[in-house]
Amino acid sequence: MHRNLLGLSVLIASFTALLTIADHTKADDKGRVQLFNGKDLTGWKIHPQPSGQIVEVVAKKKDGKVVAYDGKLKDGSMVPLWRVEDGILIGSGPPSHLFSERGDYQNFQYRVEAMINDGGNSGQYFRTQFGPGFPKGYEAQINATHSDKIRTGSLYFRGVKEVLVNDAPHKPNEWFEQEVTAQGDHIVIVVNGKKTVDWKDPKNTHTKGHFALQGHDPGTVVKFKKIEVKELPASK
Repeated sequence: MHRNLLGLSVLIASFTALLTIADHTKADDKGRVQLFNGKDLTGWKIHPQPSGQIVEVVAKKKDGKVVAYDGKLKDGSMVPLWRVEDGILIGSGPPSHLFSERGDYQNFQYRVEAMINDGGNSGQYFRTQFGPGFPKGYEAQINATHSDKIRTGSLYFRGVKEVLVNDAPHKPNEWFEQEVTAQGDHIVIVVNGKKTVDWKDPKNTHTKGHFALQGHDPGTVVKFKKIEVKELPASK
């Protein structure tokens, strides 16, 4: 009997874990799927060599789940890169990018609730390739006061003036919402309910890929409390 009860307990625990995973990836009544569960880094990954300053990435786990990635520098010291604290996803340290496990997102509404520190620089990448360094893909900028004058709400294309925002639509250390809608060659960015970009890429440069979050430099601390996607049908 004791053995049977033990086996039943294991089955119940396993079933509960599966339900938790299923609930995390289930669309709500508006079709949105939460990509960050507020507990750990399930559904996200980092390149083993994210930038030249980092020689090794070390994953930290709790209850079998990755809750943080630290970077080992050339001098042997360790620095935090990405971590979950009190329900918030935090990025810091030398340059690195946190990628969605899935790499086949094509058409979607991709929304974050984020905060960037004074002097920090981050980005909300989409249709991007997994790899080291700065990824190949589109980037919706996250930047209030960094020396780079391209601010939050921009699509990071330096040569296309109509997709660049010069005045940040929020203050540093202030929560804001940024939503990217990508459907075919048409890209729209909305920050706190205000449209900042409405542009069709004549080259349709990037058509499919991962989502990614950027930690731009050691002076950056970026925070995310919600990351969600609503997938859309292909444009006609």
